[in-house]
Amino acid sequence: MGGLALGLAGCASKFRTYDGPAVTRLQMFKSDRNLFLFNNTSVLKAYRIDLGFAAEGPKQFEGDGKTPEGTYTVDRRNPDSLFHLSIGISYPNEADIAYAAAQGQEPGGDIFIHGGPRPGIDAIKPDWTAGCIAVSDREIEDIYAMVRDGTPIDIFA
Repeated sequence: MGGLALGLAGCASKFRTYDGPAVTRLQMFKSDRNLFLFNNTSVLKAYRIDLGFAAEGPKQFEGDGKTPEGTYTVDRRNPDSLFHLSIGISYPNEADIAYAAAQGQEPGGDIFIHGGPRPGIDAIKPDWTAGCIAVSDREIEDIYAMVRDGTPIDIFA
């Protein structure tokens, strides 16, 4: 019976729990490839990130490979993501939509913070996403547990 209990202890779920201070804001610095989770003015966690394949500059159009810049919110979560787990960013906002439309383009969408690639989908290399923010699978498990929908995220160049 003891062997069964030990075996089950090794079956970890990707869904973690978090009972620490609330995450009140995320800040991401694209040029430094850092993501910070804050409780008010205190940094709770910091992560190294990968970005879109054309990381410099703000996302403007669908397929440009860029990661947005500006203030958004976490607006959804996907427990069945192809990238382990993911939480959605509210891109595009009204200004993003208006800019793309004025250029005769679509702004794109489906920007997420997510885990690593699945075999056969993408090779792991720096800035490999289509515009999303990538962390390790273990890190997205923590972020998924800590960050609630409606949490603001500031994305800086």
